[in-house]
Amino acid sequence: MKLQLIRHATLWLEYGGLTFLIDPMLGKQGAYPPIINSGNERRNPLVGLPGSVDEWLRPDAVVVTHLHNDHWDPAAASLLPKDVPLFCQKQDRKTLESQGFTAAVPVEQEAEFQGVRIIRTGGRHGTGIIGRKMGPVSGFVFRAPGEPVLYIAGDTIWCDEVREVREVLDWHRPVVAVVNAGEARFAAGCHITMGGQDIAALRGHAPGMQVVAVHMDAINHCLLTRDKLREGLEKEGEPGSVLIPADGEQLYF
Repeated sequence: MKLQLIRHATLWLEYGGLTFLIDPMLGKQGAYPPIINSGNERRNPLVGLPGSVDEWLRPDAVVVTHLHNDHWDPAAASLLPKDVPLFCQKQDRKTLESQGFTAAVPVEQEAEFQGVRIIRTGGRHGTGIIGRKMGPVSGFVFRAPGEPVLYIAGDTIWCDEVREVREVLDWHRPVVAVVNAGEARFAAGCHITMGGQDIAALRGHAPGMQVVAVHMDAINHCLLTRDKLREGLEKEGEPGSVLIPADGEQLYF
């Protein structure tokens, strides 16, 4: 398995002999306005792509966890082939089809694509009123013969009321988990993606699993940077316990 962080939550996955583009945000640096009520006015994305966008426009399939702009942006909708198989949560199918995509596949529980099993998982994009306003989100587990079980957690937090993530870890026992960190938040309310404490709790629940933290340094309301996460891990005495790839970096499992 080869996993490349392109930027933010956008991943290039080579798995089971296939290529998957996950949560594509392909717009140029500064193409979009700041997330409102975030305490700063930096335009998004904060950084450019680590290479030519053409490198990532011909995957065998696309996987979209939800349709927030930092996971599926106008550039992705414009540039990707309209006939590419596109796996999504059922709530998003009509929107994707309205954008011209002819092979949107809603995954209610599980789908199979050329020998790769794609299993939808749940999550919570925040708590309370903010969590409800953020709408439904999904993660996905990938399984294929000869490959490690991979868990793409999506935009979720870890707390007592979020049992969905614990159930994924207990039932599927992934070897690798990609978590969206950044501790995204608005000016008021709690964080809506994982922070350092969430990651520590996840690792405590599944201590043998390799965690890869992404979703940092690219969107204006993600306030936990890579450097801050590394600093926190060093204080815990576990500086190498979580992989924190740079944009463009490739990981092999």
